[in-house]
Amino acid sequence: MMSKKLEDAINEQIKNEFFSGYLYLSMAAQAEAMNLPGVAHWFKVQAKEEQEHGMKFYDFGNNIPQDVFEILKKYGFNYIRLRIFYQPENPEGYSPRKGYCNLAQTLEMARRIKKAGMKFLLDFHYSDYWADPGKQYKPKAWDSLPFDILKDSVRNYTVRVLRALQAQNTLPDMIQPGNEINHGLLWPEGHISQPDHLADLLQASISGIKEVAPDIPIMLHLALGGQNDESVFWLNNMFARGIDCDVIGLSYYPRWHCTLDDLKYNMRDLIRRYGKDIIVVEYSQKKEEVAGAVFGMPNDKGKGCFIWEPLNTWEGIFDKNGKPTRWLHAYENIKAMYLDKNSKK
Repeated sequence: MMSKKLEDAINEQIKNEFFSGYLYLSMAAQAEAMNLPGVAHWFKVQAKEEQEHGMKFYDFGNNIPQDVFEILKKYGFNYIRLRIFYQPENPEGYSPRKGYCNLAQTLEMARRIKKAGMKFLLDFHYSDYWADPGKQYKPKAWDSLPFDILKDSVRNYTVRVLRALQAQNTLPDMIQPGNEINHGLLWPEGHISQPDHLADLLQASISGIKEVAPDIPIMLHLALGGQNDESVFWLNNMFARGIDCDVIGLSYYPRWHCTLDDLKYNMRDLIRRYGKDIIVVEYSQKKEEVAGAVFGMPNDKGKGCFIWEPLNTWEGIFDKNGKPTRWLHAYENIKAMYLDKNSKK
């Protein structure tokens, strides 16, 4: 057993290693923008070294650290969901000074995911901070923009991010314009109480996506796992205003989103009404039950589920030392029940 003081010191050192790595990635992005590929490569090498000094992950019965994506693949994970903030390094942003989940880090993560042979969903928060039903703050840089310029900014930023990913051959495999947007996005202009403005902002994002990657599936993400009336209200309003999607994404946390039966009913009804694919794009509890509900949808319309923050939050599949928890075993069962079975059809 190590002392609490030593444990805290080690954890602080790990955080510093990751901060240094992301700082190097930001410098690499700036060097690339200045057409200095040699300098950019050096910064990327330094970033990789810092990350290797940081958090390590292990499989069951193995004391040798492995790439976390390789472990996840073994247990059936085939998609990673990345969130991106506008300027998370702002004082009131998601990651003051450090800028976690900015464009530079997203580019690096996209490279790692593709190298591992996995796919990824890109989640545009259109904020410097968390965007969810209780808060959809505009980026600080967009605070005072007139509405027409705000729309242009959404479109141009979307294009800029996707062009950067395209330049390194790591375009996402699915994109969601906004996170948990049942109450809107980019408040106050894009609040659900102003559905025309909300639709305009969504259309600006979708237009940017289509300019760069017209064939990539688009998801609309609602934090309404078991709330059918609210889901139908929102989707009817947006579809009536010309917004479309390929996939309906739902969050499902039992604390906020009703029972598992409510989730099943909502998914079935949305499939019946709109004919869209369904993904539970955020969940944590009831892992096998949620997977069973999604994969049990009619006509193969339930496409899967994304556990939220699986490495270190709530029922995390690794502990703070990178060791696997019992929750990782749940994905052995899910893989055998649904992924392996489907691959044999």
